[in-house]
Amino acid sequence: MVKNVVIVGGGTSGWMTAAYLRAAFGDRIAVTLVESKNIATIGVGEATFSTIRHFFDYLGLNEREWMPPCHATYKLAIRFENWRAPGHHFYHPFERLRVVDGFPLTDWWLHARPGGSFDRDCFVISWLCEAQRSPRYLSGDLFEQDFTENPDERAYRTTLAEQNTQFPYAYHFDAALLASYLTRYGTERGVRHVLDDVVDVRLDERGWIDNVLTKEHGELTGDLFIDCTGFRGMLLNKALSVPFISYQDNLPNDRAVALRVPADMAERGIRPCTTATAQDAGWIWTIPLYGRVGTGYVYAGDYCTPDEAERTLREFVGPAADGLDANHIRMRIGRSERSWVNNCVAIGLSSGFVEPLESTGLFFIQNAVEQLVKHFPGEHWDDRLRESYNRQVGNAMDGVREFLSLHYHAAARSDNDYWKDAATRPIPDGLAERLELWQARLPDNETVFPHYHGFESYSYTAMLLGLGGVPLQAPPALRHFDRGRADRELRLVREQAETLVAKLPSQYEYFARLNGDALPGRRPELSRTR
Repeated sequence: MVKNVVIVGGGTSGWMTAAYLRAAFGDRIAVTLVESKNIATIGVGEATFSTIRHFFDYLGLNEREWMPPCHATYKLAIRFENWRAPGHHFYHPFERLRVVDGFPLTDWWLHARPGGSFDRDCFVISWLCEAQRSPRYLSGDLFEQDFTENPDERAYRTTLAEQNTQFPYAYHFDAALLASYLTRYGTERGVRHVLDDVVDVRLDERGWIDNVLTKEHGELTGDLFIDCTGFRGMLLNKALSVPFISYQDNLPNDRAVALRVPADMAERGIRPCTTATAQDAGWIWTIPLYGRVGTGYVYAGDYCTPDEAERTLREFVGPAADGLDANHIRMRIGRSERSWVNNCVAIGLSSGFVEPLESTGLFFIQNAVEQLVKHFPGEHWDDRLRESYNRQVGNAMDGVREFLSLHYHAAARSDNDYWKDAATRPIPDGLAERLELWQARLPDNETVFPHYHGFESYSYTAMLLGLGGVPLQAPPALRHFDRGRADRELRLVREQAETLVAKLPSQYEYFARLNGDALPGRRPELSRTR
C-alpha cells in the first residue's frame, strides 16, 4: 500500500498538494515536502477562477481566516481592454446566461441589439465590476443572484465535480503569502517539512523512483513521489525523461516580466476583476490585492525583447514603478506527455502550463490533486488508474489551450505583425470546425471542447462577442418569436444591476472592514456599518 508520499518542491503547487492530501487522508498517509531555501515562488500575485472555492472548503478554511493574511480580494470577472480596438473593453464574468424561450440571452441580444454592450446588457456582474462593488455585503451575506450559499455546506466537502451552479467570484491573492499560509496549515496537521536542496533523483532497476538525495538530510524515501519543481520538471521530465508537448505553435507568448506595485487602495479603489490589457506583443495583467497591485507583461519573445517588455510595463504603470525590481520569467508553454509515470506524479508547472490569460495555473493544480486523490493507487499500482488520470489531466490542459487560442484568433485587433499573425496562427484540431459552426450558432454545451477543462459554453460566447473578430449571427428562428419576454429579461438585468450597485459596498470598503481598516489613508466613514 502507498503509505509515504514525498513532494519535491514547495510554492503554491507543493503546499496546495500537501494540504489537500492531508485534508483528504489525515494521518493514514505520511506526507513529506522538501523544498529549497534558495528557490523563490514564481507567482507574483495570483488570480484564480471560481472553482477554487472548493479547494478552500475542502480544507475547512473560511474566507475570514485565510484572506487577510494573503492580502486577498474578490475577482468577479476578467476585464479585457484594447483586444478589439484601442479604448474598447468588455468583461468575461463568472455568471451563467439567462435563458428565454429556450435561447440564451446573448442570442436575443444579437437579434435585437438593444444596447452597445453585450456584457452590460446580459450580465449583472459587469455592472458590479464597473462600479467596483463587492459581491458581499458588510454583513458577509452574498449578493442576491441565482447561486445560494448552503448554510450546511460544512457538513460535507465538495470537489470540482460538484460545480453544478456558477459561483459568482474567485480570488486574487499574493501567491507567496498563500504558500506560507498553507505551509503553516500543513505542518500543523503533520506534514513533514524539509528545507534542503535535492541534488539527485535515484531510480531502481524498474525505472521507478527509489529516493531523492538531499544535500543535508541525505536520502528521502517514499512510495509515491510528486514533482512540484516548476518548469524544471526535475523528477518527471529530467529523471524519468517524459517528453514535453509544446503549445507554442498555438500560443507563442513564452515570457513575462512582473512588478509588485504598492498602492493606496483607499484612494485607488479595488476593482473586483483581473484586467488584461492588450499590448504590441502580448498583454499586461493587473491584479488588485489589498495594499498593492500585481502587474506583469506576458509577451512573445519572437516579437519583443526583455528590455522592451520591461520598458513597456514601467510606462504602463507610471511613476509608481520607479525603483521597483522587475521579475523576468521564461515560461514553458505546453504539457508533459503524461503527468503520472511509474510512481511519480507531476503537479503544477512541471505537469504543464498555458499562459495565465484566464487564470488557470491554480486550477490545474487543484484539478490534478483532486484527480490524484480519486485515482490514488493501491498496492498493485493499477495501470488503468494512471491511464485514467493522465487522460483527464491532459484533456483539461488541451481544452484550456483551445480556449486561449480562441482569444487570439477571434481578436479584431490587427495593428501590427503580432496581432495580424494571431488571426492566422495555427489553431488546435477541432477549433476550426467549431468556429465555423459558431458563426451560424453561438456555442452551447454540445459544441465546445468536449472534455472537462473548467470553462462552460457561456465563456466562449462572451469571448466571441467581446473580441469582435469573428462574424456572428442570431438564430433565424428568433424572427418568428415574440420578443416581449426577452426584452423584459434584458430590462430586468439592468434593474437588478442598478439596485445592487446602489446597495452593495465597494470592494475597498468590504476589505477595509475585513482587514480591520488597517490600510494607511483609509477613510474613517468606512468603518461604519451601512
